[in-house]
Amino acid sequence: MWNVKCQGASIPALGFGTFELAVEDAARMVEHALQAGYRHIDTAQIYGNEQGVGEALAHAPFRREEIFLTTKVWIDAMRSGKLEASVEASLEKLQTDYVDLLLLHWPNPKVDFQAMFDALNTVKEQGLARHIGVSNYPSDWLARAQEASRAPLVTNQIEYHPFLAQNTLFPALREADMVLTAYCPLAQGRVFENDTLKAIGEKHGKNPGQIALRWLIQQDGVVAIPRSSREANASANIEIFDFELSEGEMKQITALADPNGRVINPEGLAPEWD
Repeated sequence: MWNVKCQGASIPALGFGTFELAVEDAARMVEHALQAGYRHIDTAQIYGNEQGVGEALAHAPFRREEIFLTTKVWIDAMRSGKLEASVEASLEKLQTDYVDLLLLHWPNPKVDFQAMFDALNTVKEQGLARHIGVSNYPSDWLARAQEASRAPLVTNQIEYHPFLAQNTLFPALREADMVLTAYCPLAQGRVFENDTLKAIGEKHGKNPGQIALRWLIQQDGVVAIPRSSREANASANIEIFDFELSEGEMKQITALADPNGRVINPEGLAPEWD
């Protein structure tokens, strides 16, 4: 596995996501993911499983600095004072003194924007987070965030997979020297039904999910964080570093983008997307 380097951060190109995993399942699957070779673990306050992730990390036969750990601040904790307290609570659950990456989970138009980023930077300056960033920020919010943050923002974690193009946001991230962290990289299983991905997979002896993940990480500045509740699937997802897609295959997959390809679009949370 290789790392994507940006703004002083070195992020493993493939991470293990824990969205929708209960505490016990998160503990089980993170333990398995680490055994399978993952060194990048992604969680969030709203997932309700930081305790399970922390239990797995505490029992892992690895030094803390060998694991890149991300968590995300939920919208109800983005006010100054509350944000800092929420991070301390997350660290207690995660059984660690710091996270490698701390993200604001969704845009929150109901809080003071500058104060929110001041609090995020304070957490970093206190050593509770080594790097900071955002999640689900469209390009206009991203530009405001860059202006508001004293420290560089390392990533924007957004939905990205073969069926959803990010033709506006991806170039904006590259210009800002930020990583695109792709969540929902398998489009919640839709990739396994696609004939193009199946055909390319047959050429390489890989399944469509592995092809989709390879397509993502083979792009400069992209990290992917697939989630699975099954050990076999998590092990399969990391088996993508022993082959390479051709330029033609990359273009074939890029052409699968659909204007209606977005999967995650929660009412009341989602901003106006690019």
